[in-house]
Amino acid sequence: MDPQQIVELLKAVRRGRVSVQQAVARLRHLPFEDLGFAKIDHHRALRQGFPEVVMGHGKEPKQIAAIVTALRRRKSNVLVTRLSVEKMSMMKRLVSGLKYHPAARAATWVEKPPKISGRGTILVVCAGTSDIPVAEEASLTAAIMGNRVERIFDVGVAGIHRLLEHREQLYSASVVIVIAGMEGALPSVVGGLVDKPVIAVPTSVGYGASFNGIAALLGMLNSCAAGVTVVNIDNGFGAGFAASLINRL
Repeated sequence: MDPQQIVELLKAVRRGRVSVQQAVARLRHLPFEDLGFAKIDHHRALRQGFPEVVMGHGKEPKQIAAIVTALRRRKSNVLVTRLSVEKMSMMKRLVSGLKYHPAARAATWVEKPPKISGRGTILVVCAGTSDIPVAEEASLTAAIMGNRVERIFDVGVAGIHRLLEHREQLYSASVVIVIAGMEGALPSVVGGLVDKPVIAVPTSVGYGASFNGIAALLGMLNSCAAGVTVVNIDNGFGAGFAASLINRL
C-alpha cells in the first residue's frame, strides 16, 4: 500500500464506511507477506515511494506469477525486470493482464496510472544501439515511478556531433542517465556539458578487453567530469530509480 491508500483507508474508518475489523484485515500483510519462497515487502511503497520490484532473472515463472499476484491483491503497480520473452510466454498462462515491454525486457501491471511527481524531465542517453535494452529498462523504471522521460539514442563518442545536436534537451533535463559500453566515455562528455546530476550506467557491450563491462565501469568511476555518479553494470533499473528520487527533490 502507498501513503495515499493508507490515508484513504483511515478516512473511510473515521466516516464509518469501513469497520475497524475490515481495516485490520486490509493491513494484515503489512509489513510483509510470507509466500514461503519469498517475503513480499508490502511496506516498500510507504518507505520508499514505490512498491517492491520483481527481478525476473533466476526465478521460475510460477514464482514470478505468485509474487505478482500478491502485489496485485494489494492494489500495487507492478514492475518485473529482466524478464525474457520465453518466461513471459509461460507466465501468460499463469497470470493475466501483464504488459510486456520487449525493448526493456520487462513487464508491468498498472493498477492506476502513475501520478507525475517528478519536478522536471529525466533524460536517458545511450551511446549505441546495443545499449538500448539497458536504456529502456531505465526509462520504463523512471516512467512508472511518475516521471516525464525523454530519450536520445545512438549518440556515442565515435560521432560526437550526434550528441551535440541535442544540446537543448541536455541543458533542460533535471537528471541525465547516460548509458555506454566499450570504453564508457560518454558520461564524462555529458558531465562536462551540463550542470545537472549525471548517472552513468556501464553496459556489458564490447569486445574481449571490455571484460563484460568492467572497462566501462572503471572508466566511468575515473571520470574527470564533476557530478557523475555510477551504478553497476547493466543496472538500468537502479539508474532509473535513483534518477526518480533525485527528480522529486
